[in-house]
Amino acid sequence: MDRFYPIGTPGQPWGDAERAQWLASQRRQRSYFDEVVPAIERLRGEHEVGEYGVLDYAGQRFALHAIRNRGWDPALPCALVTGGVHGYETSGVHGALQFAQSHLRDYAGRLNVLVAPCISPWAYERVHRWNPQAIDPNRSFREPSPCAESAALLDLVAPLRQHCLVHIDLHETTDSDETEFRPALAARDGKAFEPGTIPDGFYVVDDTERPQPAFQDAIIAAVGQVTHIAPADANDEIIGSPVVAPGVIRYALRELGLCAGITAAPYRSTTEVYPDSPRATPAQCNAAQVAAVRAALDFALAHRA
Repeated sequence: MDRFYPIGTPGQPWGDAERAQWLASQRRQRSYFDEVVPAIERLRGEHEVGEYGVLDYAGQRFALHAIRNRGWDPALPCALVTGGVHGYETSGVHGALQFAQSHLRDYAGRLNVLVAPCISPWAYERVHRWNPQAIDPNRSFREPSPCAESAALLDLVAPLRQHCLVHIDLHETTDSDETEFRPALAARDGKAFEPGTIPDGFYVVDDTERPQPAFQDAIIAAVGQVTHIAPADANDEIIGSPVVAPGVIRYALRELGLCAGITAAPYRSTTEVYPDSPRATPAQCNAAQVAAVRAALDFALAHRA
């Protein structure tokens, strides 16, 4: 097997030495405390802001924050909005915060909405997909979880799991998925790297176990007013999965340990924005996430049993 990544021996999974080498190569590139925490604090007062855990990585401590709209009513269903499961996916974090700032108040008295905007702050600062142990949080939402970020969110959501009507998890697919993160994953696991393609545009991931095509279509229609929708490739696929409707693919969310599968919500979706497109700006990417959240919550409310 040819070498395709600078760490490890091709064909051999990483051990402690390789993980340590990878961790030593990570550099802080931006600040969770300057860019994310102040935006959360500005929501305090109008909404309920609280901590649901603390991560301590080599003496660097990250408080994990969640936001709830005021006036929670046990008679109302819950909505869960999550962002920053992968720290490098910027619009997932800032789209969630923009939704909370501009639209969270609109659902008071109709939905109990919980927003967890930055699940992986260490990775946010290093613009990375993994946590310091080279673990992907978005394959770790199972119990017991090997990932502190995932475990903290699971604990937060545990009382709400059976009461959730809708959960939308905000992500991005980036060029760096192909140039860095997929090669790193293959190297870490001792597998061959098989090059793929990055779709140009927005798409969503539905749940294979309980698909909701009309729900996903509503999200696509709303986001299509903000930015372009990813077309299928020559194999009628997006990132290796069959396209079941324009901009829609499906994963087994719960089986794969994905964040969007952590509740019993009948309406679930993972968004995927493409920030590296020449046809999209950072503001458009954030706006696309906001449009997706609003469409998801509005559809769920309109179609609740």
